[in-house]
Amino acid sequence: MKLLRIGAKGAEKPAILAEDGSIRDLSGIVDDIGGATLGADGLAKIAAADISSLPQLDAGDRIGPCVANVGKFICIGLNYADHAAETGAPIPAEPILFMKATSAIIGPNDDVIIPKNSIKPDWEVELGVVIGKEARYVDEADALDYVAGYCVVNDLSERHFQTERGGQWVKGKSADTFGPIGPWMVTRDEVADPQQLGMWLEVDGKRFQDGSTKTMIFGVAHVVAYVSQFMSLQPGDIITTGTPPGVGMGVKPEPVWLKPGNVMRLGIEGLGEQQQSVKAWSA
Repeated sequence: MKLLRIGAKGAEKPAILAEDGSIRDLSGIVDDIGGATLGADGLAKIAAADISSLPQLDAGDRIGPCVANVGKFICIGLNYADHAAETGAPIPAEPILFMKATSAIIGPNDDVIIPKNSIKPDWEVELGVVIGKEARYVDEADALDYVAGYCVVNDLSERHFQTERGGQWVKGKSADTFGPIGPWMVTRDEVADPQQLGMWLEVDGKRFQDGSTKTMIFGVAHVVAYVSQFMSLQPGDIITTGTPPGVGMGVKPEPVWLKPGNVMRLGIEGLGEQQQSVKAWSA
């Protein structure tokens, strides 16, 4: 199933992408696409519905973040061998964890705002993993049982804030609008192997990232199991799992940074596409 949320910010309706391409309103089935819905019971309730009989929503309406009320937005750093190489960083011995503020989350096609005092804004297409049931100290062999589904994430970064302002990476990752997610969450049963997904990102029509989840250092199952050793994972939490090469900071001979007027397009095989216009910050 491809689950999404349609409508103005703060007034999104839960929805499903039907097989005929129409968008159907799930408001009569579930309250929202969030933690309470993403467990086995909630997804089974949606799966049992007669989708063709549900009200049709306007496909031209705004698509909101595909998951509502995300509790934790957890990120894995330098998780692609080829991306680590382009940044000059060593291959991590264990997954690098950091957090991204949930206030960064926006819809997949909403505008991205360059924050005040930004110098080096950058892009990162990533596979997002949406948790479906509470996970504590899970084994890697069982880890995917705790996954509700997957989505596209643009893990936008301000590299100056991230690496040159001291402290942890979170300050370079958490600006408002720096977390587009969606267009939909694809349930786990529709993704045969999360380690075999092509992914790409373009800026103004030029392709910068063209990779695959197969080059992850630590795969999805390992990451879910690993994170659960340090904190419980709750339904609706999102883990974004790292980016392949081609980020702006890695461009040679000179890095390329986002600027107002740019348009980013990005996608992951089977998980849909995003498009964001880049705007300047204003008071």
